[in-house]
Amino acid sequence: MSAPAQTAVTKSVFRKFMDSPAGPKTIHFWAPAMKWCLVFAGIGDMQRPAEKLSVSQNVSLMLTGLIWSRYSMVIIPKNYSLLAVNVFIFGTSSIQCGRIWKYRQSEEYKHKQLENKEK
Repeated sequence: MSAPAQTAVTKSVFRKFMDSPAGPKTIHFWAPAMKWCLVFAGIGDMQRPAEKLSVSQNVSLMLTGLIWSRYSMVIIPKNYSLLAVNVFIFGTSSIQCGRIWKYRQSEEYKHKQLENKEK
C-alpha cells in the first residue's frame, strides 16, 4: 500500500473512532474515562491497613461495578469501555472487601473488639 493510501486508511479509522456512537464526542466515552479514577483510588487503597477501609463504601462500589457491567452490555450502543472500567471497579472493591473480611476474622480484631466492650 502506498503512503498516501495508507494515510487515507489511517484517517478513516481515526475518523470512524471520532464519529462512533461511543467515541470521544460523546458522554459514552468520557464517563468511563473519568470512572477510571475510582479504579486508581481502589488500587491506591491496597496500601492502607484493612482496619481503615470502609465496608459500606467497598460493598457499594462492588455492587455498582456489577450492575453497571451488566448495563453496559444492554444499552445501545454496547459500551465496552464502560464494561471494562466497571469490571475493574468490581474487582478492586472485591479485593478490598476480602481484605476487610480477613482482618475481621483475625485475632487482632477480636481482641480490639473485646477491649472496646470492656470500656
